[in-house]
Amino acid sequence: MTTTAPPPSGADRSATTRTTVDDARPDDATPAPSTPETRAARRAVARSNASQARNERTRELFTLALASESVVERQQLLDQVIVLHLELAHAEAKRYRSRGVPLDDLRQVAALALTKATNGYDVTTGHDFLSYAVPTIRGELRKHFRDHGWMIRPPRRIQELQARINVADAELANELGRAPLPAEIARRLEEPEASVIEALASDGCFVPASLDHPAGGDGLTTLGDLLPFDDLDHQASEARLVLRPVLRALSDRDRQILTMRFYEGLTQREIASRIGVTQMQVSRLLTRILGQLRSDVGDLKGR
Repeated sequence: MTTTAPPPSGADRSATTRTTVDDARPDDATPAPSTPETRAARRAVARSNASQARNERTRELFTLALASESVVERQQLLDQVIVLHLELAHAEAKRYRSRGVPLDDLRQVAALALTKATNGYDVTTGHDFLSYAVPTIRGELRKHFRDHGWMIRPPRRIQELQARINVADAELANELGRAPLPAEIARRLEEPEASVIEALASDGCFVPASLDHPAGGDGLTTLGDLLPFDDLDHQASEARLVLRPVLRALSDRDRQILTMRFYEGLTQREIASRIGVTQMQVSRLLTRILGQLRSDVGDLKGR
């Protein structure tokens, strides 16, 4: 008598299927563990692929713009190039942050430079767009610093020399293991030592030190604490020195009117009663006297 085995239940079939699949899976199918090195390598590959795709898309857009006969279509294609590289322009601007110019201003300058480079690029030269755009952006950023970044503007030669001094100073400090002397910087740059000293002396012209900057060894004293307060007595003494020679040039009557008005504090009506004229005449006299004083003081300052 022949017997037939009962069919496997649902649970048995699932277990059998899992066993079969697990047995068929090769040993090398297990994913490799993720390490910082592998993640960095994947990011580098992804950046490289993205950069290559961007370059190909950029060349395609420039080629289409060159072939287009429509001004509107051509500008739309160039606008796509700008959008495609705007993040790069902002990254260039970020390199110059914390140097006394707001980052938003630098980003705007970089974006305008990118637009300038996009409109000036010639795709028929065969050169990569970035080889033209990046120097243009950096040049416009440096120009912005030179023209708008100085709080106190030294001569152009001093500005340019300061930039070279910064590079030489870092190189020499690394070589010597200490801060280089002005004479050593001058020899490296082949510049007169006096010019180097002059440029170093104007180093604070770009971003002057804050009045809250610590100035004492205790860490509590600031530069603002060392400045003299407004001294009213000192100001009054200075005013007397300035006014003394011009007051001598006035007539006795004019000096008397000034004394009554500004020393005794009399009103125009009281002055008019004392000298026997009308209030309107006193007003005109004071206007003439004060105008003469202003003129004479201005002449003294102009000498």
